[in-house]
Amino acid sequence: MDSATLLARITDYASRSNPYPLYAELREAGPVVPQADGSYLIGTYHHVAALLHDPRMSAEPRTRGEATHKPPFLRLDDPEHHRLRTLAMRPFGPPHSPGRVDGMRDEIDRIAEELLEPFEAGQQVDVVDDFAYPLPVTVICRLLGVPHEDEPLFRAWSDRLVAAADVRPDDDSTETDKAGEQARVEMGGYLLNLAEQRRGKPGDDMLSAFVNEPDPALRLTQEELAETAVLLLIAGHETTVNLIANGALTLLRRPEQLDRLRREPDLLPRAVEELLRYEPPVHMRERIPRADIDVAGTTVPRGASVILALASGNRDPRRFADPDRFEPARPDNQHLGFGSGIHACYGGPLARVEAYAALGALLPHLGSARLLEDPPPYRQNAMLRGPRHLPIHL
Repeated sequence: MDSATLLARITDYASRSNPYPLYAELREAGPVVPQADGSYLIGTYHHVAALLHDPRMSAEPRTRGEATHKPPFLRLDDPEHHRLRTLAMRPFGPPHSPGRVDGMRDEIDRIAEELLEPFEAGQQVDVVDDFAYPLPVTVICRLLGVPHEDEPLFRAWSDRLVAAADVRPDDDSTETDKAGEQARVEMGGYLLNLAEQRRGKPGDDMLSAFVNEPDPALRLTQEELAETAVLLLIAGHETTVNLIANGALTLLRRPEQLDRLRREPDLLPRAVEELLRYEPPVHMRERIPRADIDVAGTTVPRGASVILALASGNRDPRRFADPDRFEPARPDNQHLGFGSGIHACYGGPLARVEAYAALGALLPHLGSARLLEDPPPYRQNAMLRGPRHLPIHL
């Protein structure tokens, strides 16, 4: 097959259930594989990791001269990225709020148990709709202070935003982009309004912390607050849904590993790291060179779209022994499941806690469960890859 069509074939929905043979083809084709659409596809572990740390690579669409509103810090470069990420981290993690994630462990365990209460032997359930989706969306809404009754609003907004963020080399994305922008404006407006209600009347949530920051130098502008809150809500649950659903599917396909984790629950943290390598929730990241750069003998021109295939790097045999094998106790597991470099996943610590809680609570139910569709139906998105439904019989 023509290596210049690899990105189109990887993003084709027909490949969604198993893109890994195409990633193997990508690694064989070379560290840098120019694509028919003008982009450059890179899938070897060491080159992907190096470019994630390379200051010549930009995360900003504006590097290409695209007119855009100010994007969230995920799509900004330093120093602006560092400023906004630091301000967003103040109410979320160390050093200013070191107990935020740890303090939620009991609540996350409780949410997981509540969601699993209706799961009874003989039933058919959908692991995504009945568990993997509601758990992280409930957690992130509680973190931000979104009322429980408003949580359903976020599914429709998220679906449109995630569709707009996908990598689609051959499709006209005008309508999808327009719908995504509309969802971003609506969600941002809702969250700003909610934050304003907390001004002067703070609760123990992150929106309250943002709007009641006493130091003017550390306050987010209205636009920054809207973008940051939207990013936290989307990134805070979309990737975790995939992590939990991919994890459940991986274990259901491997009864011996499922039994092992039930016998050795202390292995669960390492098993989650292996899931982040083996079936990562995020498959690709785009970067844009600020100048012509040489990558392994190929000149990649300034402004080109460079697609870093994290999921391919995670299966690179030059980095991981027997990479297509799921090994819960794998040593030295420096995967790319949460990216790397300055844009490494902001919510990684929370996603790990949620995955431990979710899979730990789910394990007793999976022992006698049977997959009803394999492969299950997948989400359209090639970049944020995971099952759209995961029907099982308990």
